[in-house]
Amino acid sequence: MMQILKIALLLVVTMSAAHAEDIVEVGGKGATCIEDTHCINRIHPNIPMIATARPDQTILFRTRDASDILGTADSQTDQMNESGDDWHFGRVHPLTGPVHIEGAKAGDVLAFTIIKIRPGRHAYTEAGDYGFAFDLVGTDEFGVAWRLDDDFAVSDDLPGIKIPNRSFPGVVTTLPDRTNLVKMLTREKALLNAGGTVSPPITDFASPASVCGPDGTAPDECLRTIPPREHGGNLDIRYLQSGVTIYLPCYIDGCGLAVGDLHYAQGDGEIAGTAIEMSADLWGKAEIIKNGPDLTNGPHFSGASSLLDIPSTRFYAVTGFPLKEKGSTPPRLKYLGSAKVSDLENLSNDINLAARNALDGIIDYIVATYGYDRRHAYIIASVAVDLRIGQLVDSPNVGVTAILPLDIFERKTE
Repeated sequence: MMQILKIALLLVVTMSAAHAEDIVEVGGKGATCIEDTHCINRIHPNIPMIATARPDQTILFRTRDASDILGTADSQTDQMNESGDDWHFGRVHPLTGPVHIEGAKAGDVLAFTIIKIRPGRHAYTEAGDYGFAFDLVGTDEFGVAWRLDDDFAVSDDLPGIKIPNRSFPGVVTTLPDRTNLVKMLTREKALLNAGGTVSPPITDFASPASVCGPDGTAPDECLRTIPPREHGGNLDIRYLQSGVTIYLPCYIDGCGLAVGDLHYAQGDGEIAGTAIEMSADLWGKAEIIKNGPDLTNGPHFSGASSLLDIPSTRFYAVTGFPLKEKGSTPPRLKYLGSAKVSDLENLSNDINLAARNALDGIIDYIVATYGYDRRHAYIIASVAVDLRIGQLVDSPNVGVTAILPLDIFERKTE
């Protein structure tokens, strides 16, 4: 009997060791991204890979929140870390990686499947002038703090609200090659010069500093992580949950897979500029596809159709059309300097204006029905309301629908 027990114990130890070898763990060292050698917050082909994973191996990404203020999931305690005194926009977004995928060549497609996500204990949602239609609720920045468990997010700042766990990564990316890097930098510089909203390269708090910092080898070439591009990046698609496979282009050998900006929940649109922002651990596997889909215009993804549903048994919806008051210009159109826009009361097929009007209506509904002020209603919309296109063909009035899941409200507030 003793011999049998020894053999059984040996098998358990052997299996555990084999299991450990099948997991490549990256990230999680140091208080901030700058201190973590497995963390980057810029995109450039010269950024060195920090680990290698085979296609049959699970990769555990220990990620940090978008503003890099909460620490890692394992470092969090009962007290939320609010050490944002030295916060700077240059810290956005910390990404864990990049990981070299063994056998992947330039021209391949990388299929990354999310297996599991473990949330941290705390999160936040912040609103500022970087959000969509921020002028509808004022000009001052504001936010709320959340407590997380495996099922719901709750906040003392928003009593009566329980947001169900629908965790997903905001950023999943590969690294571009030199040709595509120059293409992206050139077009974004042209847009910036035309008055468009662009996040150009900056060196403050850039990581890795050896490439992207003030004394780095390419300080003026490192892409910010704010917008998504052909390589993936800040997609902010709430459907990229556990079980989904994301298809990304490999521009360089090994691809350079990186993950970050984990969200506990988000509505379609993330209108405040942030979702429920958290640190989290994410497990996933990468596969290599030869002669894969054409990703010229952006990544693809696939998964169970149930992930497309709203997390609620009931909803209330508001529609929006591209209508406006004469003499006004929507903020997002001002950079075009068009006198026609100001004089018109109806813009032709403008999906942005239609979405703005749908959002304005759902904010009004939340305020009137549940008693929250407009700023808190705006936060609720960012983390829970889906802005969906109704139709694009009924000119001039294309339609957007704002869908509010009603099960998030525990009660009507007085």
